[in-house]
Amino acid sequence: MASVFPIAAGTQSYDWGKVGRASKAAQYAASGVPGFTLDEAKPYAELWMGTHPTLPSRLLGTQETLSEHLAAHAELVGSAIAGRFPEAGMGNLPFLFKILAIQKALSIQAHPDKQLAERLHAARPDLYKDANHKPEMAIALTPFTALCGFRPLCEIGAYLTHVPELAALVPPAILASFLCVCTTSVADVPTKVPLRDFFTAVMSAPLDLVAAQLRALVARYKARRHAPAEADVCDLVVELDRQFPGDIGVFCVYLLNVVKLQPGEAIFLGAGEPHAYVAGDIVETMATSDNVLRAGLTPKTRDVPNLVSSLTYHASPPSAHIVTPAPFPRASESTKLYNPPVPEFAVLLTHISQGNTETHDTLQGPSLLIVTQGKGRAVWPGGDPLPLNEGSVVFVGADTKVTFEASEEMTLFRAFVEV
Repeated sequence: MASVFPIAAGTQSYDWGKVGRASKAAQYAASGVPGFTLDEAKPYAELWMGTHPTLPSRLLGTQETLSEHLAAHAELVGSAIAGRFPEAGMGNLPFLFKILAIQKALSIQAHPDKQLAERLHAARPDLYKDANHKPEMAIALTPFTALCGFRPLCEIGAYLTHVPELAALVPPAILASFLCVCTTSVADVPTKVPLRDFFTAVMSAPLDLVAAQLRALVARYKARRHAPAEADVCDLVVELDRQFPGDIGVFCVYLLNVVKLQPGEAIFLGAGEPHAYVAGDIVETMATSDNVLRAGLTPKTRDVPNLVSSLTYHASPPSAHIVTPAPFPRASESTKLYNPPVPEFAVLLTHISQGNTETHDTLQGPSLLIVTQGKGRAVWPGGDPLPLNEGSVVFVGADTKVTFEASEEMTLFRAFVEV
């Protein structure tokens, strides 16, 4: 039985996705998924690779799902992984691997921790479709913009000084308490409760008040009447209001870090960290879940009470969320390791120049890889060479040493799990 084999990924079409061939998700599906027909008028938001039941990958040329195949061949998962993650022993990978192609901002959102996910799934299985948490990591394929975690409180306080439209959303007593914390020079002052009360007040502001203040704010920015401290967010505010007119989520640009990544740079978001992806193409890896708490910039169901009660309220600069790639000791310098602080997944990025090879020594658990550039082949002991091209998605079983040969300059991302 082959321990390395191609699989067919699936696409998701949401209105925030890039349209037609502009979408990396569509580009990879067009070259890597048999029978896929690219519609130039259709948004292609996501390419899913994994065993999540919403859109499970299948073995190429068959109707057998990857989870069915792994359940029947436990050695592909490995005993250590099956022991650490019980669902893996039933054929379910502990991670979900995606390509996202973002034209329009995703929602202001956060993901529940495991305990909250279990409660939400029990209470609202129609909305929260599984009982798992969803820590996630995004690696930029193209220039990428996101809102990511709460800004340092001094930055939020500075915006409140210059943006009266934001201050007008918050009751005076809550605003005064929050500003006091923002401006204090005393160390170790508790900040979680004031930040929570302030954020809850903003996200719960009356809709008519939000719409009126946002109209005034956008008109002011379009007229280029702003303080120097506002200059870095003016265009983003106007663009988000164009996408979601009158939406409270637009005001989150003053509360959350605006992060801009170049290809190969990455961020990690744990449970309870507010965020929104704004634009660009990314490789996203997460624990196997589709649970999302939403509060703005979305036509979907919003759950503001559960979102605001679930957040960590850690305020920090964007550097706190950056994942810096490191050398991977079981390969050469052509491979980098992105290793976030969760057990469910890590990601390798391998770039091979034309005519060269790169060997990945054995991994303890299963992995999925996608070729994002070039072509070549994968070679492993006891198996026939597997041709690779842009968009190829491949499963690699536990304890399998694999060598990649590049007939053209080739780039691949490989998500895996070890214990």
